Amino acid sequence: MIELEDFPELVDPVMVAAFEGWNDAGEAASGAIAHLRDMWDAQPLADLDSEEYYDYQVNRPIIAVDESGIRSLTWPATRIYVARVPLFPRDIVLVQGIEPNMKWQQFVREILGLAAELDVSMIITLGALLSDTPHSRPVPVTSTSSDPTLQSLHQLEASTYEGPTGIVGVLQEACGRFGMSALSLWAAVPHYVAQPPCPKATLALVRRVEDILDVPVPLGDLVEEARAWEVGVDELAGEDEEIAEYVRQLEEVRDAVDLPEASGEAIAREFERYLRRRGSES
Repeated sequence: MIELEDFPELVDPVMVAAFEGWNDAGEAASGAIAHLRDMWDAQPLADLDSEEYYDYQVNRPIIAVDESGIRSLTWPATRIYVARVPLFPRDIVLVQGIEPNMKWQQFVREILGLAAELDVSMIITLGALLSDTPHSRPVPVTSTSSDPTLQSLHQLEASTYEGPTGIVGVLQEACGRFGMSALSLWAAVPHYVAQPPCPKATLALVRRVEDILDVPVPLGDLVEEARAWEVGVDELAGEDEEIAEYVRQLEEVRDAVDLPEASGEAIAREFERYLRRRGSES
């Protein structure tokens, strides 16, 4: 169980969570959480007991050796961090973990119990899935919520997905059942380049978090990494005519669906991000 020795006093906190595994194509969602943690200098708050939730034959502990020759062992875990973002009026709780192998309902109860103790007012879950989307176009991010207030505030839709789900889906369902405001952001990763990492999808999720929270996120090397990834995939596709033709077909379908109004909305969002960053630097 989570134990908090020094219970922090947080200001109107929002929780952002992502999990490695089934919910994390191209490691885009876990990459987004890692980026937020690093850029916001988030501090450790608590761990969930790994013995309760992980099969170590599936998620094995990792041994590392540092420059001094000292060996250390890291166990698979779900860790919680707190970020206090400059000039942002709310604290942010980050949940970074691995989809559990067992006791999912208890796992979700622990996370929601912590959220309740910290007076978290909203939970944002991040996910990524493989899709028939072209790597050369903006990464689609599907934003859904079962909360009517959030739907209206952020122009979200209710999820219509039916079928097998991962821990992100279970957590979202539990939020609705217990009356906690929650929304889910899912990036679409091109299925023909599923090998992680996918920094372009990570960047898309980070930017969507910016939009939802209305807070600037330093991008660091992420933009350049996304550009280099796209160039690398261009080169690989160029070496195989079948893949190149498939990508062209995906581009045609995508371009036919993207209406001019959608492009205008994208330009407006990008301008809003620019203004937020200007404001944070002044």
